[in-house]
Amino acid sequence: MPDIVRVRANGIDVNVAVAGAGPAVLLLHGFPHTWRLWSEVIPQLAPRHRVIAPDLRGLGASTRAADGYDAGTLAADAEALLDALGEQTAAVVGIDAGTPPAFLLAMRRPERIRRLVVMESLLGTLPGAEDFLAGGAPWWFGFHSVPGLAETVLAGHEAEYVDWFLKTGTRGRGIPGEIRDEFVAAYAESEALRCAFSIYREMPTSARQIRESVAAARLSVPTMAIGAHPVGSALERQLRPIADDLVAHLVEDCGHIIPLDRPQALASLLIPFLAGV
Repeated sequence: MPDIVRVRANGIDVNVAVAGAGPAVLLLHGFPHTWRLWSEVIPQLAPRHRVIAPDLRGLGASTRAADGYDAGTLAADAEALLDALGEQTAAVVGIDAGTPPAFLLAMRRPERIRRLVVMESLLGTLPGAEDFLAGGAPWWFGFHSVPGLAETVLAGHEAEYVDWFLKTGTRGRGIPGEIRDEFVAAYAESEALRCAFSIYREMPTSARQIRESVAAARLSVPTMAIGAHPVGSALERQLRPIADDLVAHLVEDCGHIIPLDRPQALASLLIPFLAGV
């Protein structure tokens, strides 16, 4: 098991799991997850890397901050965490809501990011995802975006709501019971949900930050895009015109929650890529 520590970074206290030794790898989760999303991947990376897996701002056991849920601030949180842990460089892996801040960190601080892996998310309004969005954005984006609405509607039913995402995100297979229970507990009160939904409420700001970064520079960091169901190759299509060094993979018969649905397949992609093979 990794060590669990609290680290002061960018004005908040970050709850972070740290394991292994070697070149740093920073893992950024999404919703409705915590660092435990990476539970089955960390042991496979730790023999070669110092693995750093934080709870994002406001989520899990990190500070329930009043604001700062745009991708740019989340990227600044990640950079400050690396500073606090004494890591000048790192590879960064992001999934779902962790992908936009991982991308912005690589765009804004390419000298600090050795490799970038992004999964199962879109990068704002960048071209390339039109086919995926042909039927509109997923229904919960709008539900989460209205201030105060989802927290009120879901009061007393947080577990059922989280379970829907966990089952849908693994194509009905579900996740280990212990991790499921931790995810449910992490989102079992309105303030935790308010923080999580603030990421969705800041999506217009995050999209603007992404557009501005792409207008100013290309993605020079070696990058891997990994898709499954439902995002598939949409993220690759967004990255292809702006990235200097991009490889892409689709994980077969895999739901959105790749690190828990197909951890072995993910590790088989991450290990050689992070090693530069």
